[in-house]
Amino acid sequence: MEALTPGPDQARAFRNALGRYATGVTVVTANGADGPVAMTANSFTALSLDPPLVLWCPALRSARFAALSAAQHFAIHVLAHDQLDLGMHFARSGNDFSPWPHRPTPEGAPGLDGVLARFDCALHAQHEGGDHAIIVGRVLRASFRDGAPLLFWGGLYGDFLKHD
Repeated sequence: MEALTPGPDQARAFRNALGRYATGVTVVTANGADGPVAMTANSFTALSLDPPLVLWCPALRSARFAALSAAQHFAIHVLAHDQLDLGMHFARSGNDFSPWPHRPTPEGAPGLDGVLARFDCALHAQHEGGDHAIIVGRVLRASFRDGAPLLFWGGLYGDFLKHD
């Protein structure tokens, strides 16, 4: 097992160590000052059942950070195994919703159709987190369907294999 002390000269190795943890893939959407905006993120987790809270962590240097961190309402979409194109699209372009069916949530955030789960959120808190922010959302409503998730691990995308 490789050991390291995180620091500027070990950034790549530290990133490789973090990449050993498989995560789901989400797209976070909101309405910004210039219209709908979205970002693909794998830094999403449940935080609390009572009250219902989730969190996600956008990079401060992202071109979409200002719009998403200022949003009072946002939607977090958990992608299914066959939605890699959707995730890759919003990793590159945050303002072009034309290829993807969507309709606004009751609070006005773009709600993407066909995802595995969606959490409609109101901003609950925001904290500093190094080169990222920690954005906590109070879940106003959640919806979900059956299906396998899209996973991210070691810089690669894949799906979940069931073993008997």
